[in-house]
This record gives sequence, C-alpha cells and structure tokens, in this order.
Amino acid sequence: MSTASPADIVAEVRTMALAARQASRQLLASATAARNQALLAAADILQGRRDALSEANTLDMQRAQSNALDSALLDRLELTAARVDDMLDGLRQVAALPDPVGAIRDMRTRPSGIRVGKMRVPLGVIGIIYESRPNVTADAASLCLKSGNAVILRGGSEALHSNRVIAAAMADGLAMAGLDRAAVQLIQTRDRAAVGALLGLEGLVDLVIPRGGRSLIERISAEARVPVIKHLDGVCHVFIDEGADPDMAVAIAVNAKTQRYGTCNTMETLLIHQQEAGELLPVLAKAYLDAGVELRGCKRTLAVVPDAQAATEADWGMEYLGPILSVCVVDDIDSAMSHIARYGSGHTEAIVTSDYQRSQRFLREVDSASVMVNASTRFADGFEYGLGAEIGVSTDKLHARGPVGLEGLTSEKYVVLGEGQIRT
Repeated sequence: MSTASPADIVAEVRTMALAARQASRQLLASATAARNQALLAAADILQGRRDALSEANTLDMQRAQSNALDSALLDRLELTAARVDDMLDGLRQVAALPDPVGAIRDMRTRPSGIRVGKMRVPLGVIGIIYESRPNVTADAASLCLKSGNAVILRGGSEALHSNRVIAAAMADGLAMAGLDRAAVQLIQTRDRAAVGALLGLEGLVDLVIPRGGRSLIERISAEARVPVIKHLDGVCHVFIDEGADPDMAVAIAVNAKTQRYGTCNTMETLLIHQQEAGELLPVLAKAYLDAGVELRGCKRTLAVVPDAQAATEADWGMEYLGPILSVCVVDDIDSAMSHIARYGSGHTEAIVTSDYQRSQRFLREVDSASVMVNASTRFADGFEYGLGAEIGVSTDKLHARGPVGLEGLTSEKYVVLGEGQIRT
C-alpha cells in the first residue's frame, strides 16, 4: 500500500480480508500434503533469498537505529544467520507436524443409535498484529496455513522490509503448491489506521492475535470487535527453594535471565529461600554483575549483596526486557507463591527444588500458563515445546493458554452420524 487516506486504508484492508475469506475456503478443502508442500517450498524459497533478506533486514536495522529504538527492540528486529536458520527449521518442522484438521474424537453411540463426536476445524481468517520480530511473519504464516487458516499479517513498521521478503516467499510457496496466494497477505502500510481497520472486520476476521508491547496489546484489547488472544506482560519468576542443588540453581537462574533479555519468557524476578540466600546470592550476584545485569533487591537482598540497588514497589511487577533483575528473599514456598500471585503476569514461573512434594505443590498452585520444575523459563516457547513454532503466548484462559501452536488455531464442531434416525 502507498500513502492513502484512512478511508482508502479501511477499504483496502477489507478487500484483503474478503480475499482471505475466499482463500480460507480453499484451505478448508485442501489436502494436508498441499499445505505441507507450500511450507516446504516457502522454506526453500527463503533459503534462496537469504541475501535479499539480509539486505532488507539491514535496511530495517539502519532505520531503527536512526529512530533511536532501544536495545531490546533492536535485538528483536535483527535477523542473524542463526535466527534465519531457526526460522527455516520452524517452517520444515511445522510441515512435519501431524495435521489437526479433520481429526474426530470422543465418538460415542447414544440410545437413539446416532453416533456423536467432535471434529477439529480451522478458525477461518486470523489477523496477526506484531512488532519488531520479522521471524513472526514466517512462524505465524506457517502455523495458520498448516491449521487450514488464512492469515493477514500486520508487522511493525520497523520490520517492513524484512517482512516483505518473508511474506512474498510464503505467498510464492502457496502458488507452487497450487493454493491461493491470498491465504498469506501482509499489510504494507506503516499507517496505524490499518490496525484499526483490521480490528473492525467482524464477520470477516475470526481471531486477532497481538504480539508486542503492552501499549499495542491494550489498544487491540480495547478496540477489537473480533475475538483476541493475548498476553500483556511476561513478568516471569524463578524460585530457588530450600535445599535446592546449588549448581543447578545457579545455572538455571543465570540462564533464565541472561540467555536473552528481550523476550517474554526471560526471568524478571528471582525469588530465593532465606536459608539459601547467604550461600547462593553472592555467587549469583557476581554472575549477574559480570554479565552487566543491574540488581534491584529487597532489604534482605541488600544485606547480602550491597552492590544491588533498593527495589521499589513498581519493580516487582516490572517486565524489564533488558539487563535488570529484581531479587527478593522469601521465607518459604508459600511466601514465594504469594509473591508470584500478587506480582506475576500469569506467563511462566519456575521452581528449583530437590523436594518432590514442594515441586508438586508449585505445579498445582501457581496459576500461570507455564509452570516449571528445575528448568529455565527460557524454554517457554512453541519451538522448545515441540510445536514447531508458535504464534504467540496466551495468558488468557479461553480458548488457548500458553504457547499457541496448531491446536490453538483450531476449534471443534460436533459431528453426528446416523442411519435414518428421527426424534420422537
């Protein structure tokens, strides 16, 4: 799209949605093999266009740097060779996943003789609104296609050049498989009116999934006239329990924070049992400070780590998305779970423990989309969960929760098989 009036943008987005609706009908009737062929072809096309993608991403990075984007957003925007490899692997992994569409479960025979069950079906047309990460273009498109859905993509203006290359490869892959190119469409204007236009397409768009900062997601939640699945924040915790293996505790707590800063599954608050604080906090503090992480701690933390800054009330609920960590010494597992319940965002929490009973309590009682025992919060994404890729992480409880993969992009309908039965 070129520069246009708001009315023109609304009309063009609606035209895209009408084409997507038509494409979704074709996808509903398509064979799994055709959708897989489209994904594999798109991966091969992108492999052949790596230089073009690198050049496009360089343009995006230069523009972002000139606009003074912060380091977390720059990290999300950059497509390193390894990240391109991961994106291509994700496409191929999604192609290899079982197709959920058409699967029938829970068939049972009723006294009338009819058989009743549920069939998994696509949602139809999905809108994805996201910021910074160009790999979302491939991840979102691949999961939507595999699950039989058409998708309209609206990436952030900062990633437009990269997104164009990726979306074009996805559309070319569709064409090679004999499927409608309109099943993957990218909104190519930087004008924010396009977001409002997409959110208002009730009856044409079946679901919107936002991926980005809090302000974006709050806006979409407030304005959308179509269903939304989302998460607002990733305030993730690691709790080091009394008696935890010290080497394991240090390894997990350091990895959960420093492996990558700008992701929603990065730990933002470390909770540590009072009995372990004296031994482990100095070791952890050195590792964090050596990595350039600023520590903000409670009074008991400051007594052990004098180099830390005093945490404010706002720090406990903060998603830093950068090299800052809140640290709180707690009395026991109940105090840790109470802290999480008060300040957590329902995304991902982990406990490091050697006690089976406490690990099971943590799993049962912590109300988050992902709850872990003796593992880094950084595993909380679709690729690591075996989904091939993810379209987002939902902290909602309906209809999908946690990393949203293929099944989260489908619904179910009742199917009834009879042999001429009538109701009397």
